[in-house]
Amino acid sequence: MQKFDEMYAMLPFDGSDVRPHYKAYAQWLARQAPAAMQARQAEAEMIFRRVGITFAVYGDKDESGAGTERLIPFDLIPRIIPAGEWQRMQQGLVQRVTALNRFIGDIYNGQEILRAGIVPRELIDGNSQFRPEMCGLQVPGHIYAHIAGIDIVRAPNAQGEGEYYVLEDNLRVPSGVSYMLENRKMMMRLFPDLFSAHAVEPVAHYPDMLLDTLRASAPPSAAAATATVVVLTPGMYNSAYFEHAFLAQQMGVELVEGQDLVVRNQVVYMRTTRGLQRVDVIYRRVDDDFLDPDVFRPTSTLGCAGLMEAYRAGNVTICNAVGTGIADDKSVYPYVPDMIRFYLGEAPILNNVPTWLCRKPDDLRYVLEHLQELVVKEVHGAGGYGMLIGPAATTAELEDFRNALRANPAGYIAQPTLSLSSCPTMVQAGIAPRHIDLRPFVLSSSEGVHMVAGGLTRVALKEGSLVVNSSQGGGTKDTWVLGEPGQDALLAAQAQTYGMARGG
Repeated sequence: MQKFDEMYAMLPFDGSDVRPHYKAYAQWLARQAPAAMQARQAEAEMIFRRVGITFAVYGDKDESGAGTERLIPFDLIPRIIPAGEWQRMQQGLVQRVTALNRFIGDIYNGQEILRAGIVPRELIDGNSQFRPEMCGLQVPGHIYAHIAGIDIVRAPNAQGEGEYYVLEDNLRVPSGVSYMLENRKMMMRLFPDLFSAHAVEPVAHYPDMLLDTLRASAPPSAAAATATVVVLTPGMYNSAYFEHAFLAQQMGVELVEGQDLVVRNQVVYMRTTRGLQRVDVIYRRVDDDFLDPDVFRPTSTLGCAGLMEAYRAGNVTICNAVGTGIADDKSVYPYVPDMIRFYLGEAPILNNVPTWLCRKPDDLRYVLEHLQELVVKEVHGAGGYGMLIGPAATTAELEDFRNALRANPAGYIAQPTLSLSSCPTMVQAGIAPRHIDLRPFVLSSSEGVHMVAGGLTRVALKEGSLVVNSSQGGGTKDTWVLGEPGQDALLAAQAQTYGMARGG
């Protein structure tokens, strides 16, 4: 199987054949003593622990029965993307997210794409992510997925060159952007000299962009500039609670739980020490099923009774909209290129990973015959759970998945085992290649589609592993998109600010 490394043109790397956009960094890295880098790694871990940058792992319980808190391992060696590659990727992301928003709006209104036979109706009817409550509901600006996390991988093509593919679309409650921001802050704190020598596009303005996006999505009854925005969290035991609190603090808005909200006369209010305050926009980090016990799961205490009534009345905006999961269902994913052609009349800029739909008899037959070569995923799975990586599976695991596929073929898709690109990473033995992916965060409102340059690079720290999810032992890296030379002065000033703050 061919391999592609982001930093080196040849593997195993020995310092030669450095790709052009990495040359300045590689020269800097060669001058660093291993002990100094290890000291910086320890310093980063200490600071992350002090700040509380953790996530909860539900499978691991402490004495109280709550999920244990873990640090997401942070790697000091950045993933660097040249400006031209990012520009192309950004164009593809804008195109893809625009088409996905059009698709969601169509599914809950005219269903033209179903009538045209482009997306099979049976993928929508009866799909657990389809929410009939959204049918006919007109949302502000026709935007449903205000915040999208699009997972991108890179793998060698037939010519051995790295090609970008979209692996997944995350449109419900995508997470990880706080780690993108904290990783950059940490790198600028530890290595200010690097940012004086490289024109790295900034990411620190993401919270401002997010707040602008949320306010621009306010209902017509609210003025966007003064709209009251809240972040709705399931609470401190949620695995991404740090991120919920972090983003609320960075945007300067209230972090609320369901019990902090109340609906009166189809209007949502939050309880404050000064009485009830009207809420215009809810950036929800709670799944659909738990948002409103009057409509969805009656036993839920995480949402607010009457929320859907206020939503349907147009008195509050929920970001992301209820029912967006219909567009990131893995059985719908193979049809996204067709959506782009149907809604936009354009050829897709970013390709999908080739995918077999096990609901199709011919596809199922192929998957069963080649199971040991493929990656098999549950259509509603997430976090690296409920999947099989055929080349790494035991005979018993393969047989278990064969039985599961035969019992419920519609519940699975399969994809080839891509040789994900690697990036030099600090491990116990020194610096070694580890597989990575990228999650850019795409913001959509009636004012357009925007994103900061880069995203969250996740790295599979186990040698040979292709699973980058933090819950499965993955870590993260800072992502550098190289900008224009004119930015040098600004970036150097930013780096100096963080460098002076070290040790604080």
